[in-house]
Amino acid sequence: MNIEDWRRKIDEIDRKLVELLNERSRCALEIGRLKHAASLPLYQPEREREVLEAAERANRGPLPDTAIRRLFERILDEARSVERLAMHEAEDTDRRPPK
Repeated sequence: MNIEDWRRKIDEIDRKLVELLNERSRCALEIGRLKHAASLPLYQPEREREVLEAAERANRGPLPDTAIRRLFERILDEARSVERLAMHEAEDTDRRPPK
């Protein structure tokens, strides 16, 4: 394969990554709603530790574990933002007077 072939392959992988990241974010939205309903805290460090450890265990390279950890820390950061949004939306809904 030449450089353009490799770039096309990377472009396709990037599209799949975006799709998967958005699918993951939809899951985080639902988790945020469930956390709100159950009065659970947004930040759950034990769960995040589990996710990071699982990502490192799944890593077969060539990225080092430190790179995988940094990427997943960012993903988790964004997931918390999505969960926070869902929790705030649920709070706003809770405060609205019944129709």
